[in-house]
Amino acid sequence: MLHLIKLSVGPKDVGQLRALQAQRAQTDPPLRHRTRMFPRRAAEIVSGGSIYWVVAGFVQVRQRILEIREETLADGTACAGLVLDPVLVPVAARPVKPFQGWRYLAPEAAPPDLQEGAEARGVEAMPERLRQELRALGLL
Repeated sequence: MLHLIKLSVGPKDVGQLRALQAQRAQTDPPLRHRTRMFPRRAAEIVSGGSIYWVVAGFVQVRQRILEIREETLADGTACAGLVLDPVLVPVAARPVKPFQGWRYLAPEAAPPDLQEGAEARGVEAMPERLRQELRALGLL
C-alpha cells in the first residue's frame, strides 16, 4: 500500500474542499481528481492507498483512492483520473511546505486518522477562523 500527498489549490479550508468536491461529484461523476502525471506505482496506491490533502498549509484530511484511470483533459492532454471515495477523513494536522504536483507518501509517514468523537488537541482544537488568522500572521 502507498499513499499520495497533494496541495489542495483554491479551497481555504476543509469545508470549501468538501463543497467543491460535492459539486464536482454531481456535475461530472464519479468524483475524481485529474493530474497530469500518471503514478508509476498505481497498483500499490489502489490497494488501500489514500490521497492526503494539504489545505491552508496543513495536511488535514485524506480520501481513499478507489481507481486510477487514464483520461484526457479538455485540450486533449493525457492525464490520470484519481477516482476518490467522497468521504473526507480528518487526520492529525501537521504543517507541510508548498510543493508542486503530488508526492508518494509511505504509510509509516502518513499522519494518523483522528478518531470519530475524539477530542481535538493543539492546533486542531482551535476554531478554524483563529487558525486562519494565525496563519495569515505567520504564526502557524
